[in-house]
Amino acid sequence: MVRRDRLRRMREWWVQVGLLAVPLLAAYLHIPPPQLSPALHSWKTSGKFFTYKGLRIFYQDSVGVVGSPEIVVLLHGFPTSSYDWYKIWEGLTLRFHRVIALDFLGFGFSDKPRPHHYSIFEQASIVEALLRHLGLQNRRINLLSHDYGDIVAQELLYRYKQNRSGRLTIKSLCLSNGGIFPETHRPLLLQKLLKDGGVLSPVLTRLMNFFVFSRGLTPVFGPYTRPSESELWDMWAGIRNNDGNLVIDSLLQYINQRKKFRRRWVGALASVTIPIHFIYGPLDPINPYPEFLELYRKTLPRSTVSILDDHISHYPQLEDPMGFLNAYMGFINSF
Repeated sequence: MVRRDRLRRMREWWVQVGLLAVPLLAAYLHIPPPQLSPALHSWKTSGKFFTYKGLRIFYQDSVGVVGSPEIVVLLHGFPTSSYDWYKIWEGLTLRFHRVIALDFLGFGFSDKPRPHHYSIFEQASIVEALLRHLGLQNRRINLLSHDYGDIVAQELLYRYKQNRSGRLTIKSLCLSNGGIFPETHRPLLLQKLLKDGGVLSPVLTRLMNFFVFSRGLTPVFGPYTRPSESELWDMWAGIRNNDGNLVIDSLLQYINQRKKFRRRWVGALASVTIPIHFIYGPLDPINPYPEFLELYRKTLPRSTVSILDDHISHYPQLEDPMGFLNAYMGFINSF
């Protein structure tokens, strides 16, 4: 009798374990990506693709002011996509003749090969290839970047400084809330775990879901400017497209690259003479105030800075699009 009871309890325990394990196993193996919202679907269908070394890269290219020679290229941040710029896109077309943005390799609607050695150097080469594809390689380009895109812009600036043939001719650079200094950058806990690789990385990337993503990303927004659930789903849909969650650990190697190549990339910022500006959401926990701003002004005394409202955080172009756009237009119209 005692033995039968023990066996029954063991069976019940295994049933409970199985019930818990099934959804976890399903999450680990594969969950279909969410459907695109109408707005995100429209963004995708209005864009185009070009091929870089056999890989498809998504981009947007809008014609704005007729007769203006000005071109602006937008470089997005981690872990999102070119859709980060949608709130200021129309405003930019009222000032520039061409407004161009791309999804970096491994992001958004671009291909996400794995295994693959993702690097800032490759992303910079993709930007150069896109402008050659568009026939703009000999035009002067204004760069507007955010977060991860800031580091890509630094590499493009380094190449411009070296005056290498085939490189971009950069007219101006505007950075925003990027960890351009490794010593003042404060990555999230999950980013720290994933960037260091190890046996946990492939497990964590497969188990990542909307709940984990949204709880991790929301705190980098200000308390009054946090994205709605539908906006978070748009971001997550971009990540999940082409199983992008499975390459996040590889993409995060940029944190280690930034530390290794600090002299190259910070040196490029400090030594060029083109107009440089920084738009800063001061509540940013990743690039905290005042440490980041003090180091920035000390390292780049010639650069101008726009500090947005106190409650604006890591995604200023989404949290305060009008303030961001006004700050950028003030910079562009100053030279």
